[in-house]
Amino acid sequence: MPDSGIPAERIAIDADLARRLVAAQFPHWSDLPVATVADGGWDNRTFHLGPHMAVRLPSAARYAAQVEKEHNWLPVLAPSLPLAIPVPLAMGEPALGYPWRWSVYRWLTGETAARGHIADPRAFATALAAFLTALQRIDAAGGPPPGPHNFWRGGSLAIYDLETRGAIAALEGRIDARTVTAVWDEALARAWNSDPVWVHGDVAPANLLVEDGRLVAVIDFGCSGVGDPACDLAIAWTAFEGEGRAAFRTGLPDDPGLWARARGWTLWKALITLAALPGANPAGASGALRVIDAVVADA
Repeated sequence: MPDSGIPAERIAIDADLARRLVAAQFPHWSDLPVATVADGGWDNRTFHLGPHMAVRLPSAARYAAQVEKEHNWLPVLAPSLPLAIPVPLAMGEPALGYPWRWSVYRWLTGETAARGHIADPRAFATALAAFLTALQRIDAAGGPPPGPHNFWRGGSLAIYDLETRGAIAALEGRIDARTVTAVWDEALARAWNSDPVWVHGDVAPANLLVEDGRLVAVIDFGCSGVGDPACDLAIAWTAFEGEGRAAFRTGLPDDPGLWARARGWTLWKALITLAALPGANPAGASGALRVIDAVVADA
């Protein structure tokens, strides 16, 4: 089933477990301190390992396949990209009651791209568009196609059709259901008919690192694969507005079908988020409504 936003069953992971796994499997690093990372992730738990490395452990079975994929493909992608991406250093094995493979990475410095950390939204958007363009130009032969490993990022929006229409029905009266349905129908009608390209799969502020207000790195390639790049463009509405959104779009192909599908990806996630939130998270509901309104206005 596609990722519907419903929490997966996760296991307890803490710094002590990470420390014991490192000591047991990589004793040459056993003297390094292991510390919890602020905002250390949800799909994966991340910990500092000394000053220059990170330990990353999947929190549920549905994320476990991403470990080997990243170790195989990140070194292939990195030389062709204009920004830093994670560098895998070692892959751990299941042990000590922890059931999946896990990773040690080189630590990338920077802060996540919350709005307050971006000095120039236009320059930031231009840099991100250039990164995605470079990613899409890398030879996709042999790359992982959409599937459970990345929740079908890069695949057809049709896999989310029932879920999306269910969310629209549940939100009747809270959104302009007729217009939203029309935007969704347009996205489904604009099928991807070109050769697959590389996609990141989860382009969001939490996976973009900035230093001195500039974009310097893109992290978390767990949802990467090869397919339709429209899924990577949702950030146009989830994080950008005004000149930033215009600069992002200018840096990418002016393809009406591509952007129609990008609106579909954006609506899907905002709709299922909003449908799950009423009465529970006003801030989250407000953000999802803002995204839906932005997508509808743009369409």
